[in-house]
Amino acid sequence: MSESQINMTSAKRWLLPDGVEEILPLEASKLEYLRRQLLDLYESWGYQLVITPLIEYLDSLLVGSSQDLDLHTVKITDQLSGRMMGIRADITPQAARIDAHCMNREGPVRLCYADNVLHTKPRGLLASRVPIRIGAEMYGHAGVDCDIELVCLMYATLKAASIENISVVLGHVGIFRALVEEAAIDAETESTLFDAVQRKAYDEIDVVLDAAVKDTTLHSMLRQLTRLSGDEAILQEAITVFEDAPNSVKKELLELVLIVEGIKERHPEMTLCFDLCELRGYAYHTGIVFAAYTPDYGRAVAKGGRYDHIGEVFGRSRPASGFDSDLKTIARLSSRTFVQKTAIIAPIGNDADLLSAIAELRARGEIVITNLIESELAEQELEDLNCDRQLQLVDGKWMVENLT
Repeated sequence: MSESQINMTSAKRWLLPDGVEEILPLEASKLEYLRRQLLDLYESWGYQLVITPLIEYLDSLLVGSSQDLDLHTVKITDQLSGRMMGIRADITPQAARIDAHCMNREGPVRLCYADNVLHTKPRGLLASRVPIRIGAEMYGHAGVDCDIELVCLMYATLKAASIENISVVLGHVGIFRALVEEAAIDAETESTLFDAVQRKAYDEIDVVLDAAVKDTTLHSMLRQLTRLSGDEAILQEAITVFEDAPNSVKKELLELVLIVEGIKERHPEMTLCFDLCELRGYAYHTGIVFAAYTPDYGRAVAKGGRYDHIGEVFGRSRPASGFDSDLKTIARLSSRTFVQKTAIIAPIGNDADLLSAIAELRARGEIVITNLIESELAEQELEDLNCDRQLQLVDGKWMVENLT
């Protein structure tokens, strides 16, 4: 093998798959700081940490999930059982199983998590295929207070990370679903309409409605619903639009109104927007859907919603609501300045007083690095280690002094 071939082969060993990245010490410290801070925040609200398996059988991993999640799940064959397994692309189904099968509680269960997932391909431009999903879920409470709490906790998450100019967008898939049922739209037409609504293809929406909905009142309501998107005035417009709607529709809208009132009571400063034709997760979401945005990022920074009955396949059908975000994205958008903690350089040795001084400093939270080289470290080496102080013997005592 020629030298050029050897060099090329060596270079290829450094390559990582597209969308897969290494996290170097400074960024890793920032991520870990945020992870601890946010998990402490969730704990202070009563959410208990769970750690779920990285890999498990596919038939339980994709419970209640959408086709999109199925496509993003890496699948392999278990060499022991021959069954298909998946590397988790989402933690929500796993948390639902823990609530339904393991916790076995009657009242509300609050769970949180922070761990890597794997996607077959990036979900967006410059997105990672190995995001760190951090989030919170509540099981066992069907009332609006649950959804209010989770929207507020999502907001508190982003505020704790010092992300600026947050806007929370609210929707409710139940309104669309109730109108479709009242209009007796068949499944195939519903799928076509859903696709057009997702793309906000208004001309296509009108064509589908003209052909499928003969009731002029329901036709008008469905048409107007797909245009109800904007600032807080949209909610009042929706109340007017659906003033004479069937009770099933008004029930879903009232739920959204109560959630908004609860959020505003807690956070009057929160910027709320509405997109009543936002049908993200339509296959499994059953009520409110919500997402947080900032002008500095082109996608949702965090998102969530209600997904009742997700635990049914595990033997317990429980109301459920939650949200999650990518910790890497949160760290990138955070306006907070993260300063790496400085260290103390100490000499190597077995002197009892020296070892005691090092142990005491570490117990106080200091970083103490033992110099394994007999000679003094050069200035650049000390800078690489982020050392600004040294432990040295002064008048028979080990003292910490600034490096000159």
